[in-house]
Amino acid sequence: MAHVRLFRHYIHLPYAILGLIDFLVLAFAFALAVFFRYFGDVSFFLDNLSFLLPSAVVFSAINLLVMVALGVHQSRLEEGMSGMMLRTILALMVSIPLCGFAYLLSNEWLWYIGTSSALTTGSVFGFFLLGIARLFFFAAVGKERFKRKVLVLGAGFRARQIHEDLRTPFNRKGFILTGFVSLPGEPVEVSKDYLLNIPTTLQQYILKHPVNEIVVAVDDRRKGLPMEDLLECKMEGVRIVDGAAFYERESRKVALEMVTRGWLVFSDGFTVSSVFGVGKRSLDILSAALLLLVSLPLMLLTAIAIKIEDGFKAKIFYSQERVGLNGRVFKVYKFRSMITDAEKNGAVWASKDDARVTRVGDFIRKVRIDELPQIFNVLNGTMAFVGPRPERPVFVERLSERIPFYSERHRVKPGLTGWAQLCFAYADNEEDTREKLRYDLYYIKNQSLLLDLLIIIQTVEVVLFKKGSR
Repeated sequence: MAHVRLFRHYIHLPYAILGLIDFLVLAFAFALAVFFRYFGDVSFFLDNLSFLLPSAVVFSAINLLVMVALGVHQSRLEEGMSGMMLRTILALMVSIPLCGFAYLLSNEWLWYIGTSSALTTGSVFGFFLLGIARLFFFAAVGKERFKRKVLVLGAGFRARQIHEDLRTPFNRKGFILTGFVSLPGEPVEVSKDYLLNIPTTLQQYILKHPVNEIVVAVDDRRKGLPMEDLLECKMEGVRIVDGAAFYERESRKVALEMVTRGWLVFSDGFTVSSVFGVGKRSLDILSAALLLLVSLPLMLLTAIAIKIEDGFKAKIFYSQERVGLNGRVFKVYKFRSMITDAEKNGAVWASKDDARVTRVGDFIRKVRIDELPQIFNVLNGTMAFVGPRPERPVFVERLSERIPFYSERHRVKPGLTGWAQLCFAYADNEEDTREKLRYDLYYIKNQSLLLDLLIIIQTVEVVLFKKGSR
């Protein structure tokens, strides 16, 4: 199985294993640094290992957390091994002061992690050992070792969407597509090059050509499915998966064109408990308070810069009406990044190289500083820290008429950051908004505190590398 599902969120198994390996390697690297710095005698070192272990675990955990935040493991697909190691260097450098801060908070019981020589040497050892471990890992698992062989039953619109949308290395990292099987009477929209010719039954075919999963992506099931054949395949150990569920698992988004209200009703997810609500609100307040504390100097500098560019009487903030939980309208706050009469002719989409943006506004929008005043929206409860981005009422009314299930994104509070912001760039037109809705529905369907924490951590990568900013 190429995925594990943890608190409703799909995690690719090889990267979960790689994360565990990285954790152990980093702990070993730190222990090795301490050994050479303070011990030198193996028996004496082993006798005192229990005193070292807490420091090694904290060192490893902090480094791994920063690596997740900087997208180290995912970068392997897009940037290759060299890009992965460059991000690892940055993560190790950022982690050193964080480890020092952890030592101060620990009231000195993390003694070893409080020594700069051990931290620096451990980071250097960690970099080289991580490089070696990863080379061996990728050589051992190969490109196909953790992938499932998948056969798609159907060759119409849904099958074509799976084929076209799940063709990138990122979306194909969990499976190998063996081909498509068309059903009698079904229009064929998949290229003939990918069609499988099965003269007998599915069961007899998979006995000769084993697959792990059969994805049912038939456009109209009312015309009939080969249920007996599918049952025989299931009894042979082949997993039978619905096309929409398969699409969601592999792409981390919901296929709008493949789902119906019935699928939303009967599919797993969209469940929220009172315990989750209390936990999420606590996480919102804690995250917003910490961000406010860290960003306060930056917010003061931004206010001064706006005043210098536009004059002492210029407004620093501006507010807009946005649609929130259950369709209620509220005011969202931002640093002003446009000229004062930017919307004198009415509301329009923000666009790339927007002429209405000021020089200071151009910078603060690129690094997301303009969004920081929304911390107060999180604290007053009109927004959450994690959720779909809030949209203006005039756009919501228009988009709800044109995009199916668009109003469902208002089932949760809008957020300062969100799953769509991590996975997709800035939306400045209807088609981009449709794509972002796919990610928003995935978040609403699978929301959990773990997913919220993952989004908060990985938002650091969005800010540092300007993903999705405009």
